[in-house]
Amino acid sequence: MIVRWESDHDYVLVHIHQDMFGDWIFSRAWGQIGTQFGGLKHQLADDCEQAMMWLGDETTIQSSRGLHKVLEVEAGSVAGQEVVRQLSLLDNA
Repeated sequence: MIVRWESDHDYVLVHIHQDMFGDWIFSRAWGQIGTQFGGLKHQLADDCEQAMMWLGDETTIQSSRGLHKVLEVEAGSVAGQEVVRQLSLLDNA
């Protein structure tokens, strides 16, 4: 699952996925749009349900901060695979 929220100046992106060991990873990236200011944090969830609970919490927090959802895709879907591909291209920029 990949979800992105934005305001006029800020963004938050969450990526929930399983790693090669089967562990559920909750990755959260945030920053100011158009700058390199921001951060990245990875959390190991006990299971998919916990990661989805954290996503629900994140949705509540970002809505209260005035950010609106601009993207929500399943990572395994065609659209999700394209988003992951584009994100990996940014790593090489």
